[in-house]
Amino acid sequence: MPVNARSRNRQGFVAGSLIGTLGGLIGLGGAEFRLPVLIGVFRLGTLEAVILNKAMSLVVVTAALLFRGVTIAPAALGDHLDVMLNLLAGSLAGAWCAAGQAVTLPRRWLDRIILVLLIGLSLLMLLETRAGLHEAGTPLLEPGPLRLVTGVFAGFAIGVVAALLGVAGGELLIPVIVLLYGLDIRLAGSLSLMVSLPTMMVGFARYTRAEAFSVLRQEMPLMGSMVLGSILGAAVGALLLGRVPTDWLTGLLGIVLLVSALRMFPHAR
Repeated sequence: MPVNARSRNRQGFVAGSLIGTLGGLIGLGGAEFRLPVLIGVFRLGTLEAVILNKAMSLVVVTAALLFRGVTIAPAALGDHLDVMLNLLAGSLAGAWCAAGQAVTLPRRWLDRIILVLLIGLSLLMLLETRAGLHEAGTPLLEPGPLRLVTGVFAGFAIGVVAALLGVAGGELLIPVIVLLYGLDIRLAGSLSLMVSLPTMMVGFARYTRAEAFSVLRQEMPLMGSMVLGSILGAAVGALLLGRVPTDWLTGLLGIVLLVSALRMFPHAR
């Protein structure tokens, strides 16, 4: 392997480890932070970076779901199958539609949309530090047709974001599950992974018809390095969970994501 390729793969492993650790500390996979790195550091095209990010997210989320099975019993998830199905009804449709549009959009417009979504996610992270969006309590809506429709619309929006950014969507799913359904955050984390996995698979299948899909073959070593680093980092982050002030860290990462997005797409502003 050429020296430059080895150096690039080492950089991918280090970046994946750092992102995985920080994401693990606040209960996220970190895919929203991988996207700016793939574009800004490794100089991938926007659509290529989204597809590669989606592939890595699939592996990382599957691993996270297996790890969380030790602490959250499958039976507990089965008790809330209605929540998963409610959100999936919207998220699958959202991912399918958004990925289909992404492969046909001019790159300039795709850049602008992704810039807006990343800024929105950074602002949401900053809001979480103030509003306590991860605190379980009384559900926003009681079970019934209104909550069902709200869940479908929320799932659709999350599916769109997940498909366009190549992320799992946990940064949106967890607050929605906690607020809309009033569930505990630990349970919400596992439920979000259960919703994310099929949602990402649908978006990923839609991307297979894009010419940019060849990036998976071209960047397989980089992908392997970042995935390995992300899984290792997520495990480290989980071990350190509770030892670092989550609200403070979430706010800091929100600022980092905002600055990264603005630097990544200066032409899209």
